[in-house]
Amino acid sequence: MAKKDTNKIGSWAFLIGLILAILFALFGTLTYTVVVILVLVGIIVGLFNISDEETGPFLMSGVVLIIASSLGGRAVSVIDVFDRIFNALLLIFTPATIIVAIKNVFGLAKR
Repeated sequence: MAKKDTNKIGSWAFLIGLILAILFALFGTLTYTVVVILVLVGIIVGLFNISDEETGPFLMSGVVLIIASSLGGRAVSVIDVFDRIFNALLLIFTPATIIVAIKNVFGLAKR
C-alpha cells in the first residue's frame, strides 16, 4: 500500500514538474526560486517514482535526455525559449537521474 502511494506522489511530481518547467520557460524566467522548485521536483521523482524494474530504462532515458538537452540547448541557444525549456528539463532530470543511479548502486551493493 505504501509503495503505491509513493508512486502516486512521484507520478504527480513528475507531471507537475514537466508542466511547470515548460510554463516557466515559456512565460517567465528561471529565477532562483524556480530553479530550486524544479530541482526539488527532480529529487522527489528520483526518490519516489522509479521502481526497481524501471531503473534501467529510466537511467538510459534520463542520460539520453540530459545529453540531448545539454547539447540541443547549445545548438538552439539563439532561440531563447528553446534554451530555457531545455535548461528547465535539465533541472528536473539531472537530480532525478542522479538519485536513481545512487539508489541503483546501493541496490547492487546489497546483492
